[in-house]
Amino acid sequence: MKRRIFFSLMLRDLAKPWLGPSFSLALLLCLGAFGYRLTEGWDWGDCLWMVLITISTIGFGEVEPLSAAGRVVTVLIIGGGLVVVQLTIQRLIRLFESGYFRRMSELRFRRILRSMQDHVILCGYGRIGKEIAEQLQAEKISILVVELDAVRKDAAEEKGFNVLLADATLDETLLLAGIKQCRSLVVTLPNDASNLYVVLSARGLSPKCRLIARAESEEAANKLRLAGASVVVSPYVAAGRTMAATALRPIAMDFLDLLAGSQCEIEEFLLTNDLNKFHEFENRSLSGLELGRQSGAMVLAIRDGANLITNPSSDVEIGPGQLLIALGNKSQLLRLRELLGDALMNVEKIN
Repeated sequence: MKRRIFFSLMLRDLAKPWLGPSFSLALLLCLGAFGYRLTEGWDWGDCLWMVLITISTIGFGEVEPLSAAGRVVTVLIIGGGLVVVQLTIQRLIRLFESGYFRRMSELRFRRILRSMQDHVILCGYGRIGKEIAEQLQAEKISILVVELDAVRKDAAEEKGFNVLLADATLDETLLLAGIKQCRSLVVTLPNDASNLYVVLSARGLSPKCRLIARAESEEAANKLRLAGASVVVSPYVAAGRTMAATALRPIAMDFLDLLAGSQCEIEEFLLTNDLNKFHEFENRSLSGLELGRQSGAMVLAIRDGANLITNPSSDVEIGPGQLLIALGNKSQLLRLRELLGDALMNVEKIN
């Protein structure tokens, strides 16, 4: 409510400088049209048309030959038009010097932020942040970059990203970025202290938000997890594991690269803990539910507590609190979600 009042007041302030020029122009149009009506006896349409072509100096011919009184009206309109134009130009110069148009741009951007839903907030547009942003952009996922460095902000905007120039460690910044309606927040700031601060703030503002944080050391990774980070990634560890896996299992890594560039996605399907929600299923085994045949998606694994069942057989049963990991395109995964129905608690994309 307070935010709406703030925006309405801001809109009123932005509109106020245009009231004077608009009123002056409208007054000139009315008085000029009345003058032609009084001196020439034209209908109102011809009168207004004559005033318009006179003010704008288009150079069209007169509607009809003017009388002496009509020429006097025309001279007065020309003089009034010059005054209005001069005042408008002066007003534009003053508005430009006062930062009016910058505030207009900020207001327009804030309205864009308010309309963003299910987007990814990326804090930091360094080398890692740039790569993350480009990958998300390739997947056509809505993204908002939060960056404090003006040079990096310009670089991100050149790539077509929405960029909020602000300090990501501030609660106000995260709220403005839409922390409560985003799908996830990715923190890739240059130092671990800043990343930890953002994670603490984000977790306090949005307990259910998925938080992915960068860590330079194992100690920092542990602190980020304690602070509430859903996933912590160390660039050096991740790069080392990827290179080792490429050396040992090159075909598998090529498959993952191909998967990342395809229409296939991997999603998590968290099942509810309410056992009553499963009574609608006569047979809770994968073969009885026929999830793969009816949806086209493939169940890759089922996590039941600390146990992870990979490539589950057809006789494995689904149950409360389990996490299904499935592979498929958007339509197949959507169909799988519909099949699970009330038994599904939450769906969260992980790839």
